[in-house]
Amino acid sequence: MNKPAGQRDDSGTPSFPLAVDIKRPRWAVQLVWCVPLIAVLITGWLAVQPFMQRGPTITISFATGDGIEAGKTKIKFKNVDIGIIKSLSLSDDHKTVLASAEMSRSATNMLVDDTRFWVVRPRIAGGTVSGISTLISGSHIGMDAGASRTARRDFAGLESPPVFASGTPGREFLLRSANIGSLYIGSPVFFRRLQVGQIVSYALDADGAGMTIHIFVNAPYDKYVTNDTRFWQASGVDVTLDTSGVKVNTESLVSVLIGGLAFEDSPQATDKTPAKARHSYRLFSDRTEAMKTHDAIVDQYVLNFKESVRGLTVGAPVDFRGIVIGEVTAIRTHFDPVTKEFSIPVHVSIFPERLISTDDRKTSAERVPSERKLMADYLVSTGMRAQLRTASLLTGQLYVAIDFFPNAPKAVMNWSNEHPELPTVPGNLQGLQDSITTLVARLNAIPFEGISKDLRKTLNDADALLNTVNTDLAPDTKATLAAAREALTSANRALQSDSPLQQSTTDTMRELSRAAVSIRSLAEYLERHPESLIRGKTGDK
Repeated sequence: MNKPAGQRDDSGTPSFPLAVDIKRPRWAVQLVWCVPLIAVLITGWLAVQPFMQRGPTITISFATGDGIEAGKTKIKFKNVDIGIIKSLSLSDDHKTVLASAEMSRSATNMLVDDTRFWVVRPRIAGGTVSGISTLISGSHIGMDAGASRTARRDFAGLESPPVFASGTPGREFLLRSANIGSLYIGSPVFFRRLQVGQIVSYALDADGAGMTIHIFVNAPYDKYVTNDTRFWQASGVDVTLDTSGVKVNTESLVSVLIGGLAFEDSPQATDKTPAKARHSYRLFSDRTEAMKTHDAIVDQYVLNFKESVRGLTVGAPVDFRGIVIGEVTAIRTHFDPVTKEFSIPVHVSIFPERLISTDDRKTSAERVPSERKLMADYLVSTGMRAQLRTASLLTGQLYVAIDFFPNAPKAVMNWSNEHPELPTVPGNLQGLQDSITTLVARLNAIPFEGISKDLRKTLNDADALLNTVNTDLAPDTKATLAAAREALTSANRALQSDSPLQQSTTDTMRELSRAAVSIRSLAEYLERHPESLIRGKTGDK
């Protein structure tokens, strides 16, 4: 029997514990091997992590590889590295450069159909300066994430950076124009001289007849673009020579340098509803053209002038006593083979609604066309004619005036042609020229040679008469003048203050005054005592 250690047995010998044989598991790992195992795991994790973080590989095509280096050029989104260019190669047709890029895993969901890439380098375009930081850090590729849900791996790089990033609040609109003028991508868009947007892109129409310009108006200013908004070019300095003289107009200093657009509602705008995105508008050449009233009723007439129309331009106003009622639309020439004369047909558009008061315009809109012929015939019969007049002596511009000329020759409207012909009268300058021509013709008809002969004969007769007067009448005239002088001298002496005649005249006048006083006293007494004529004075009894 085993006893606890340290106790003695019956013989007095100390007892010791017995060793027990414990069997260990066959696959037990020694603790010392855990350290290298952990090191292997960490190494494997570090080796696998780059592959786990690596995103998809994409291909971007550029027109040139300028500024792009394989292994160095990075792809950035909001200035954060999300990829790097791994290799560069030419396309099969050798027209583009294909850049293969490895993207990070976090950028996978941004590689969609409308994502855009471009090379960021220093640029000065559209009045803006961008990419200045790349002068030190070098070029890189910028990215703008799209909003599409369709994944994509092949992209076409932009030649220039986009004007605005995707998701920018605002709306895009389309403008139709005959030409691009001095506009450029990035040119500003103004509203009441405040820059509220910019030009995004432009392209020539498929038929080559015009341009389509895409603009973007930032929020909250996009709400001011309505269905009745008018757009016009505010590029540079607009110098206009028209019937009112010289006009100089500009939107801002920026528009003077790089061009721009401006928009505003027309004065007659009634629909203030904000326009939908990508709504199409017409781009006018200037503000005056944009703000013109667009009348619903337009009558076409032709005016035949036989005088010079130099100074008359397409767009010149047709004026009725100071009110613009139309405009010139075309100026042509016509040769009449019957009369062998040239005439200048001027086509005009007349807006009859402008001759109607605002209150009656709605009720008369349908009635005006039906009464046009009767009204025109009546007005022409009362003397209504068209005439060219000078609008400005400075510019020499002409305009068409519609007025009444009671003394004009009788005329009627010609309704047989496609456009009715309105009778005309010569303009003021033409009338003055005709008067001068008539005067010159009359002066040429005067026989100045015969008049000069008669005048010379008359002068000779007058000279002979003067000689006769000097020789025959002069002596007698001198004697008569001497006698007259003596008579005047005697009269002068008689009228002097100390002459006897003057003294006698003075005494006579004094006596007459006394007599008049006595007569006045007698008359006053008789007025008071008329009985004295019979009885005499009472004091004499």
